[in-house]
Amino acid sequence: MTKPHPHKPTAQPKTFGINALSIGAAAIGLGGALLAVFLRSKANPAEHAAPDLALDKPRPGATDRAPAAFRPDPTAVPTKAERESLRPATGPAPSFAADRGSTLG
Repeated sequence: MTKPHPHKPTAQPKTFGINALSIGAAAIGLGGALLAVFLRSKANPAEHAAPDLALDKPRPGATDRAPAAFRPDPTAVPTKAERESLRPATGPAPSFAADRGSTLG
């Protein structure tokens, strides 16, 4: 009686496409991380420093007040544009469901 031969694969599985996609995704991720590190912008000079939140200062408590430059003026009259921007939104809200009685199409 002859011995049965163990099953031998006839060809290697084709994984070139999967490997290429994996390497490409890794390269894109690495490139994005490097780009973020090298193009990181410096602090905006228009921003104000918050001295009460500096790392070497104790944390402010409930009785501490913000510096005068950070306090709003309670006597200031809002402009017409500011008043309009604070007005609540009215009208129909967009939704995924159709209104009752509306037709599709």
